Amino acid sequence: MKRFLLSIFSILILSLTIAAQPRLSSNKNTYNFGQLEWKQPATAEYIITNTGDKPLVISNVTTSCACTDAVWTKTPIQPGGKGSVSVTYDAKALGRFYKSVGIYSNATPNLVYLNLEGEVVQKLTDFTKSHPYEIGSIKIDRTEFDFPDAHRGDKSTLTFSVVNQSDRPYEPVLMHLPRYLTLETNPNVLQKGEKGTIKLTLDTKQLTDFGLTQASVYLARFAGDKVGEDNEIPVSVVLLPDFNKLSDAEMANAPVVKLSQDSIDFTERLIKKNKASQDIIVTNAGNSPLVISKLQVFNSAIGVTLKKSVLNPGESTKMRITIHKNNPGKKKHQMRILMITNDPSQPKVVINVKR
Repeated sequence: MKRFLLSIFSILILSLTIAAQPRLSSNKNTYNFGQLEWKQPATAEYIITNTGDKPLVISNVTTSCACTDAVWTKTPIQPGGKGSVSVTYDAKALGRFYKSVGIYSNATPNLVYLNLEGEVVQKLTDFTKSHPYEIGSIKIDRTEFDFPDAHRGDKSTLTFSVVNQSDRPYEPVLMHLPRYLTLETNPNVLQKGEKGTIKLTLDTKQLTDFGLTQASVYLARFAGDKVGEDNEIPVSVVLLPDFNKLSDAEMANAPVVKLSQDSIDFTERLIKKNKASQDIIVTNAGNSPLVISKLQVFNSAIGVTLKKSVLNPGESTKMRITIHKNNPGKKKHQMRILMITNDPSQPKVVINVKR
């Protein structure tokens, strides 16, 4: 009887051990680039989800040729969490291609193959993949201009591509351009079916304050076009305080901001309610006072209040976030909150909100 019970117990333990393991799932098995322009590298990103019960570790990523480079999430992906594998194809060889990407991990099986395919051409004729967005008869490759975080005095650029699919020559113009941005187009006029670029240069000296500066520019679809929601493109940049000159001693004595969570999902609570709120605890885990100098929302549907903006070492406060279901906000403005602090290792804190 004892042996029988011991056998049953051993089987149960073995079953639990087998069941509890990481599992690798990808958002797609094959990434199709469509047409790629010759000698213009392009990157495919696979979103990896751990659908298992233990942390997933991607140990290596290999490609079937020397014409691809891979970058992947190196830290363990917790159960239910997401990571990524990004593969860049150099597009140096003309013609169709089909390549495989091998992902090694601690899941079972420990090797999973994903694929990428497309066609490298001298001149693009199909812009479906490379320019998936349309504003009138103009195809573009992005719908927002999100500049990298910057410090005062920095100058950075963003370039996006446009294709004229109208029946007449087109001059790319961005209307309502703020003073901190300058525009350069190449070429100045696009013939039917021709592709060009618009480059925006950011002058941070023209920004008035730390934190998020957000505006909207409008892509003209034709000469004399007017501004509206259909041709709106949001522009955003975050100006951060510069802590590069702090000494090692000052860094060791600096404040450290900690949040009880950095994302909130209000989806279920808004099914029957028009408004929902949740508190996030903000704590200073450092050795000197934490100053929250700026608290901003990206979308008018979100409300946020903070009880205290200066926290002594070890002190905490509540941040209340409220979402209004009946206020749609601007569709093109992201659902998140930005906090600027004097924590030199984390001057910008972002809280994502979902409804």
